[in-house]
Amino acid sequence: MATKTATDTRERILEAAAALLVAEGRDGLSTRAVSAAAGVQPPALYRLFGDKDGLLDAVAAYGFDEYLTSKRELGSTGDAVEDLRRGWNLHVEFGLSRPEFYVLMYGDARPGRTSPAAREAEAMLRSIVERVAEAGRLRVSVERAARLVHATGMGVVLNLIATPEQDRDPELSATARETVLTRILTDAEEPAGSDLPQRAIALRAGLEGAESLTKAERVLLEEWLNRIADA
Repeated sequence: MATKTATDTRERILEAAAALLVAEGRDGLSTRAVSAAAGVQPPALYRLFGDKDGLLDAVAAYGFDEYLTSKRELGSTGDAVEDLRRGWNLHVEFGLSRPEFYVLMYGDARPGRTSPAAREAEAMLRSIVERVAEAGRLRVSVERAARLVHATGMGVVLNLIATPEQDRDPELSATARETVLTRILTDAEEPAGSDLPQRAIALRAGLEGAESLTKAERVLLEEWLNRIADA
């Protein structure tokens, strides 16, 4: 019963905080305002979330959950490159439909600190990029490709959010997406593994199944392959 009560209280606090975020922006998320809106005492908030940063992370995850659910429901088309495009489009759609939550997640970057929801989204992106590598379609390492896609997509969304809707470039997202894909992808007509970097990328993507290697050997080989891939 106590656990259920704590869960109900947590949900009530998050609902109140989400409503305040939409109505007043991040400045409205003081612990005093959230506690009052949720009808709880401040100690209950600290007990459930630890501190204000913990509350902000939880609110970001709460708002991001709809996006993550949609992303999981996308499934796979069987074409990893097309799935990468679909993932990009959904990311942009989420940012523009829920800008307050997006800015809370990505607009206050601090070294060494990423919200749990953002980490999960980045892990999902990386899994798609790894599938692209396994298909022999990457011309750079998985790590570099994932970082390029993530950084460019995030920049596009933050730029669009900051631009009045009537002044937004409707082609900005698609142009940025295709520019990044041109940089990281091989041509579909090129045979997989047709040059050394492509072979290194494809081999790197399959290393997890190399049970004959020790962990140290695998780490060293990954470093070498990434160096070849990004040369």
